[in-house]
Amino acid sequence: MKRSSLTKVGAGLFASALMLTGCGGGGSESGSEAGGGSEPVQIGISQIVEHPSLDAARDGFKQALTENGYENAEFDEQNAQGDQATATTIASQFASEGKDLVLAIATPTAQAAAQSITDIPVLITAVTAPEEAGLVDSLEEPGGNVTGTSDLNPVAKQLSLVKELAPDAKTVGVVYSSGEVNSEVQVKLAREAAKEMGLKLEEATVTNSSEVQQAANSLNVDAIYVPTDNAVVSALKSVVQVAEKKQIPLIVGEANSIAEGGVATYGIDYEKLGHQTGMMAIEILEGADPATMPIETLEDIQLVINTKAAERMGMEVPQELLDQADRVIKK
Repeated sequence: MKRSSLTKVGAGLFASALMLTGCGGGGSESGSEAGGGSEPVQIGISQIVEHPSLDAARDGFKQALTENGYENAEFDEQNAQGDQATATTIASQFASEGKDLVLAIATPTAQAAAQSITDIPVLITAVTAPEEAGLVDSLEEPGGNVTGTSDLNPVAKQLSLVKELAPDAKTVGVVYSSGEVNSEVQVKLAREAAKEMGLKLEEATVTNSSEVQQAANSLNVDAIYVPTDNAVVSALKSVVQVAEKKQIPLIVGEANSIAEGGVATYGIDYEKLGHQTGMMAIEILEGADPATMPIETLEDIQLVINTKAAERMGMEVPQELLDQADRVIKK
């Protein structure tokens, strides 16, 4: 919502006004007021489920705005608790309320927002494959009112950690939600990577988080891999328990899951990803067109290892791998 430029006469009057009112106030105008009016920017935030990565993305997004001129922005935060119908209801509510901008966190809520909101800018984050999910025409030219950031992870590099931690491993199990496009994309990449590494990939699918433990228990494998799947990550402790019981390594799709008990990952920082999305939101609030703003990614990939988790799963992390780590967690 870009403010119109001042004419020369208007600029002179504006400068005079600043001389009368600007002493002690710095004369700066907050960007937190939509369209230059008296009302603060209204931002709706829809999140599919609570788990550390999505929470971090939300916090990073809000921080970007509040630290860059939108400190008075009002955030209406809603959580669908893993239910797609609820996500659609939330999106419809935001549309009817006429928010200035909507943030949709994770693929299911992004899809609900894209379908329900057509005349309000929608920013997405923690979405693995925006094009495959039907959210944009292309990553380079989104073409509509939706843009944002993707969290596509280096799946092949993550799977390579299986051989680092369990050199004799022949099979890897993957637990994922059959209803999440983002997970299907990652599992497809995992199939290709596993084949090249000489690993057999065994798959166990779930429809909701309550099925995660049973799915993990059903796997007879040498290691388990969990991609950035919202349903599974929200119930990650169940997978951790299975890995500890079976004494096999658990490789995860993102760094926040390492603190929850995963052994290792090459992953992104979701707070940074959310912050990057927030900076894109500021551009849109100040006049940029989401249709021409490419989907962005975070290039900073870090190797994160949890040595205590490795011990609980019956293994020792090679010193060579520890030396390469960007962060080592011991809990």
